[in-house]
Amino acid sequence: MKLYFNKYIVMLLMLFGIVLANEIKSQSTRSLINEGVDKYNEENYEEAGKNFLEGIDEEFETFEGHFNLGDALYKQGKYDEALSYYKNALSLAKDEFQQSKVFHNIGNSLLKNQKLEESIEAYKNALKLNPDDLETKYNLSYALNMLKNQDDQQKNKDQNKDKNKDKEQNKDQQQDQDKNKDQDKENKKDQQNKDQNQEQNKDQQQQQPQQKQEMSKEEAQRILEALKDNEKELQKELRKKKGKATKREKDW
Repeated sequence: MKLYFNKYIVMLLMLFGIVLANEIKSQSTRSLINEGVDKYNEENYEEAGKNFLEGIDEEFETFEGHFNLGDALYKQGKYDEALSYYKNALSLAKDEFQQSKVFHNIGNSLLKNQKLEESIEAYKNALKLNPDDLETKYNLSYALNMLKNQDDQQKNKDQNKDKNKDKEQNKDQQQDQDKNKDQDKENKKDQQNKDQNQEQNKDQQQQQPQQKQEMSKEEAQRILEALKDNEKELQKELRKKKGKATKREKDW
């Protein structure tokens, strides 16, 4: 009976020691986080972040440590790192109110990274948990407006791209038309030259028979003159023959 009592006392002391150690640890964690909050309010975000990180090292499963560290990193423009700690805080949230605050800050980090569609989903999740959060409603409206403007800009960009494409096509068509006009001019010029050459050839062909005919007259004249000369010679010969006596054979 005495031995059992001693064991019971030892167990109580161990439990008390564990509780005391945890309490001391929690107090240390809360102290670090509180110091971080003070520095955060003083806008000393880098030092505040160090306190929050030390608090997480003391007690990892602390919602306030992860949530506040995310805020300190967000203020330093480290949105990806902030997003990581917000996600940790979301898994440690104790109620819907804390979850809605985390989703709101997740939406802000995504919005800063120009991830508009993802940020809109985060804000919607926050409003599902806390529909009366006016700040989240405003941010959701802002993100939706940014997404619309982005879509409009892309649409205008696509339209301008199509217009430029049409201009290039029209330019190519105009160049083709100009090229065809130049080709038509060239063809017309070639046809005119061809027609001119044909006319010249026709004139030459018409002149050739005339030249041939003129050559025939000259030749005929020469022939006539030659005949006349021959005739004169022939007459001379005939006259010589008529004047000469012909020797007759004796008629026995």
